[in-house]
Amino acid sequence: MQRYIEAVDKFSTWVGHAFAWCIMVMIFGVGYEVFVRYVLRDPTAWAFDISYMMYGTLFMMGGAYALARDSHVRGDVFFRTWSPKTQARLELFLYFIFFFPGVIALVLAGWKFSERSFRWGEVSSMSPANIPIWQFKLIIPAAGALLFVQGTAQVCRCLICLKTGQWPGKLEDVEELETVLQHQAEDHRRLQQDYEADKGADGK
Repeated sequence: MQRYIEAVDKFSTWVGHAFAWCIMVMIFGVGYEVFVRYVLRDPTAWAFDISYMMYGTLFMMGGAYALARDSHVRGDVFFRTWSPKTQARLELFLYFIFFFPGVIALVLAGWKFSERSFRWGEVSSMSPANIPIWQFKLIIPAAGALLFVQGTAQVCRCLICLKTGQWPGKLEDVEELETVLQHQAEDHRRLQQDYEADKGADGK
């Protein structure tokens, strides 16, 4: 199970990193629109479509990566005070009662939307550019499938925790600057305490 968790986490991380480049495409599109609109007085017909498609794709395809990193918002006022085994039992229950049914519904409904969009040759109604959007709607079932696979890895994590009493570790990855600074401050405080303890021992 540990090897399966690591393989799924690596895949979700790779997908998350790959689709993170959508933000650069969005920035370029919005920046170009601002320039041509206010400097050249010649606005584009496609920039708005690019912005919402890239943001939506980034948001959807980053879901499995966020789940692997335990980055989704949760109300853990009481959860964090419980033992790992109690946490694992609750998470296992919630995955099967809420998560998997919701994700399966997302895949089925998303596939229906994208299939109809492709069959009808649907185009964007947000601009006169008539940009096809079936490929954008195809992101919905794809993101749901990725979430489902990552969810199975999270279930394996719960089972390991129930067996060992400890949550298995996660892959090392980029951290928020605030988290990095917090870890640095904790390391510095720990080193300072060790130094003072050693100094006190030498004094005795």
